[in-house]
Amino acid sequence: MSADNIKEAEEKVQEASVETEEEIQNDPMSETSEGEVSRGSEDSEVEKDEQTLLIEKLEKELSDAKDSLLRKAAELENVRKRVQRERIALFEDAKVAALEEFLPISEDMKRALDASESSKIEDSFLEGMKLVANKFEEVLSKYGVEAIDQTGVPFDVNLHDAMLRQPAPEKKTKSDTVLQVLENGYRIGNKVIKHAKVIVSE
Repeated sequence: MSADNIKEAEEKVQEASVETEEEIQNDPMSETSEGEVSRGSEDSEVEKDEQTLLIEKLEKELSDAKDSLLRKAAELENVRKRVQRERIALFEDAKVAALEEFLPISEDMKRALDASESSKIEDSFLEGMKLVANKFEEVLSKYGVEAIDQTGVPFDVNLHDAMLRQPAPEKKTKSDTVLQVLENGYRIGNKVIKHAKVIVSE
């Protein structure tokens, strides 16, 4: 083999060695490429964990915000109901106070009519008084005022004031029974605005 042939063979071996090194460097399965794939996978997992934590945090903040809004809505509803109850109670108190002013006038009209039965009064004047008395009754009835004027019922401290105790005219009448109503009482629903003054059996 001549010197030229030997030199040509050495050059081919050197070229083959260079090509092999380049192939190794470019091989995706080489150690370097595997390391990069591994690091890329780890980075992806870390990013997913961070996203999961962020989602959980946002969901918790949303849940807390919903709870807060629900509590505030409930508090607002309670305040609204309380104000409505207070407004109704204020209206009822004002109505009772106004009606209490009418009661003595109505009672005086009734007493005047009772007294007129034994007096000589012109019929036209008497009719006029009856009309006025009836107007008072209509107004009181319109606003739910009920008279407490029943006899023969058990005495009730919530409805009656006992002015006198006396034996019952009939022996079968039980003790603490209303025998006579001296002055009517009045109530609106369950609220007593004036107790009836009564005579009670012993």
